[in-house]
Amino acid sequence: MINTRPPHERSPGGVPCGCQESVAPEVHGLTWYQNTQDGPAFELLRGSYRRFAFRMTAVFLAVYFSYVLLSGYAHGFMAMTVVGNVNVAFVLGLLQFAMTFLIAWLYTRHAGSRLDPVAEQVRAEFADTQDHQAGARQDARDSEGCTCAQ
Repeated sequence: MINTRPPHERSPGGVPCGCQESVAPEVHGLTWYQNTQDGPAFELLRGSYRRFAFRMTAVFLAVYFSYVLLSGYAHGFMAMTVVGNVNVAFVLGLLQFAMTFLIAWLYTRHAGSRLDPVAEQVRAEFADTQDHQAGARQDARDSEGCTCAQ
């Protein structure tokens, strides 16, 4: 096996070691990353995030383009006075900022209750897989008598 490690990661004296592990070790023909992505917990995490993100994007864009269309085509409505010199256009413009903060707050709640627990589960499963594979590689190196600086 050809050693593609940088010189500082090779065995003492800079001599390439023949028992180098691959960058993304395989588990049943798939890399760790593919196994993690194909897992049910990751699918749940990705689906939950996408549903939230697409819905909030659609809501925000609908509100934003409503404001733009009203500004362009409903001059009389947007010019109506609400209080003093404050008109409907000003109030709706400020509501755009409020909408941004509302969506950020909703995302924080959603992430804390639905995404973070599943992400922690995915992270733990991934770490377990890495630990298992690292142990298997170390056992293989020990049985081959490898002295690589790992």
